[in-house]
Amino acid sequence: MKLLSFTTLALCLSLAACADKPGETPTEKTDAESKPRLVGRVASIPADRTFVLIQSYGTWTVETGSILTTQGPEGRAANLLATGEKLGQYAAADIRTGTLEIGDGVYTIAKAPAMKETETAEKSEALSEETAD
Repeated sequence: MKLLSFTTLALCLSLAACADKPGETPTEKTDAESKPRLVGRVASIPADRTFVLIQSYGTWTVETGSILTTQGPEGRAANLLATGEKLGQYAAADIRTGTLEIGDGVYTIAKAPAMKETETAEKSEALSEETAD
C-alpha cells in the first residue's frame, strides 16, 4: 500500500513539474505570409505595351502602388506597379520591366517588415551625419 501511495505521489509531482514550462509560441512569420500570392492573370495588353489589365481572382485587395510580378511559360517574367484603377473584376497596372503575354499569372510580393519610428529616425540621423562628413 505504501508503494502504491509513493508511486502515485511521484507521478503527480513529475506531472506538476512539467506544467510550469511555457509552451512554444511561433515568433517567425508563417510560410503563407512570406510567399507570393496569386491574385489574377494578364487579361489584356494594349498596343503601346505601357500597362496591362489584370483579371482578378476574387476581390481585388492589392493597394495602389504595390509591386506585382508576372510569371509565364518559358521563364517569362515582368514587374508591374498597381495603379489603383479598377472596374469590376479588372484592374490596371503599369509595366515596369520584363516581358509578359496574355494569360500570365499575376502575383503579389510579400511586404517588407515595417520599421519602427525610432529605427527610422536613427537611420535618418546616421545618414545625415555620414553625408555631412
